[in-house]
Amino acid sequence: MSHLTYAEAGVIGLLQGITELFPVSSLGHAVLIPAIVGGQWAQDLDVSRAESPYLAYIVGLHVATAAAMILYFWRDWLRIIRAFFASLGHVIAPAPGTRRFEPQDTDQMLAWMIILATIPVGLAGVALEHLFRVYFSRPILTSCFLFVNGLILLAGERARRRGADREAQEVAADLQAVSERQKAAVAAGAAGAGGRHSSGQRALKQQHAGLAVESDRRIVRRCGWLGSFYLGASQILALLPGISRDGTVMVGGMFRGLSRQDAARFSFLLSAPVILAAGVLKIPDLTGPLGAGIRGQVLFGSLLSFVGAYLALRFLMRYFSDPRRTLTPFAIYCMVAGLGAAIYLSVR
Repeated sequence: MSHLTYAEAGVIGLLQGITELFPVSSLGHAVLIPAIVGGQWAQDLDVSRAESPYLAYIVGLHVATAAAMILYFWRDWLRIIRAFFASLGHVIAPAPGTRRFEPQDTDQMLAWMIILATIPVGLAGVALEHLFRVYFSRPILTSCFLFVNGLILLAGERARRRGADREAQEVAADLQAVSERQKAAVAAGAAGAGGRHSSGQRALKQQHAGLAVESDRRIVRRCGWLGSFYLGASQILALLPGISRDGTVMVGGMFRGLSRQDAARFSFLLSAPVILAAGVLKIPDLTGPLGAGIRGQVLFGSLLSFVGAYLALRFLMRYFSDPRRTLTPFAIYCMVAGLGAAIYLSVR
């Protein structure tokens, strides 16, 4: 039976955390890297083999990555979850003059949009995950899908250029709001140095929360029920190794008129429940025979995956907040890596 070493667990775990959030396909890298390294790595890390301990290992990585995403957006998730339960109360006892199922505000609408968007990929994952993993997780095919992922990202950038002026105006308005709130925070904390620092930190957190709410309002207004279902369904493409879940949602969001930053935010919010559910559903693999003898490696790799995912989120949220930043570098990387891997694997 194949084994999973700590070196393999560490490298793949860190890469999983990073590439899950970057629009470059974590599953594609999980397939291609062992195939390119070859030898024992190719045997130990074969995702298409039914009885591979690699499957149990990936469960831990998914849970760790989702945990990092939830931690990063914890304030947003707290607000969204509260809104969801508040909406249930409205279903039971609707306010006078309103329909029984009618979200009352942006947070409630966003909560139900996320649920709606999760349904198609959840059903497809349960029904097709095994088929896609066994028949499409071949290194050559994966390298081709990775190349196609680059083309998808380029298409998204082309669509985004049509709304570049509006995106720049939105960013400028957000920056102006931040500046005004910072000035107000400094003035409010002018009583003393300690109070100034404390008030300034509190005001900064409030600013970020306010900007997140404004972003959610734009997402709700421009996507709606149909758009959220469409964006959720686009995640089904990520069952193909080499196609990025976040990349397809970002591109789909930009086609719906979202700015790159708003599309990235909605993508990350959609990804967390999907990744967490995928991990939780496969926990029996980790606790069963497949996980025997590798649970230490799973813990080690999952810890690195958590750290990698959290740092990747911090970087990407700042990266996409600048309207000058594009998806083009990621697209070029996918095309070069996909083509290079295909050539290497074909001729070696």
